[in-house]
Amino acid sequence: MSNTLSSHLSISDLLRGDLQLTSPPNIYFELQRTLENADKSIADIAFIISHDPALSMRILKIVNSAFFGLATPITSINHAINIIGVEALQNLVLATVIIDKFSSRPGGLMSMHDFWAKSVRCALLTKELCLYRNNNDDLDLMFICGLLHEIGQLVFYRRIPELARQIGLLVEASGVDEIEAEHIILGFNHYQTGAELAQLWKLPEIVVKTIEQHDHPNYAGEFTLAASTIRTANYLCKLGDECLRPGTFCNDIAPDDLSHIINNALNQFEAIFKLFYSI
Repeated sequence: MSNTLSSHLSISDLLRGDLQLTSPPNIYFELQRTLENADKSIADIAFIISHDPALSMRILKIVNSAFFGLATPITSINHAINIIGVEALQNLVLATVIIDKFSSRPGGLMSMHDFWAKSVRCALLTKELCLYRNNNDDLDLMFICGLLHEIGQLVFYRRIPELARQIGLLVEASGVDEIEAEHIILGFNHYQTGAELAQLWKLPEIVVKTIEQHDHPNYAGEFTLAASTIRTANYLCKLGDECLRPGTFCNDIAPDDLSHIINNALNQFEAIFKLFYSI
C-alpha cells in the first residue's frame, strides 16, 4: 500500500483549521485562570460552573455517585468544592466537556458510544490500579489520563477518515499492529497526535506525557509510573476475561486481587458512564 498521501501530512496539519477541535475546553481554562487569581474565592469558582445548569447537575451527580463514594450527599457546587477540592472538581469538568466536545460520530467509522465506553472503563481501571498500589495522589487526574489516552484516534476519524479507514484495512489484511500501520500510512501515530492536541489545549504535563509515551513501555521519566499504570489498564480492557488466566498479564498482582480490581471498575461502570456520556 502506497504511503504517498502521508508524505504531505503532518500532525500540525491535522490540528489546523478546525476550531471545534483545536479550541481548548474554555470552562476548564476559565476555572484555571480563576484559581491562579489570588483575589478570587471558592464562590467565584462555583459561580463559573453554576452558570451552566446542565453541567452543574451532571457534576453534582458524579460527585454523589460511586465515583467518590461519599457518605453525605453533596447539594451544591460550593459544597462539592469544600469536600473534594477545586482541582478534583476542575478535572471532572474537563472530562465532561471533552466527552461532550467529541460526542458526534466522526466519518462514520466508529461509534462514539463504544469509544467513550472503552475509555471510561480504562479510566476506572486506572483509578483502581492506583488505589491497589497505594498511589492515591491525584486519582482524579489519573482518571483523566486513562480517559484521554486514545484521543488521537478521534482526531484521525474526524480529520482524515479515509486514511483512518486505510489504517484499519491494513491491520486486517497484513496483521501488523495499529501503531505500525499508522506509521506506514501517515508517518506518525495517534498517541503522538493525541499528545500534541493535549499540549495545544495546555492540559497538565502528566496528561500529555502519558499519551505520548503510551506505546513506549521502556519510557523512563517523571511520569513512568503513571504511563505504566494506564498501559496496564488499557491492556486489561483489551484482554477482557482473558486477563484473569494465570500468567497472562499483571504477574505482580495476585489473581484474586486482579479480579477484585476489575470487578470494582466494572461495578461502577454503568452508572458512571451514563453520567459522563449523556448523549
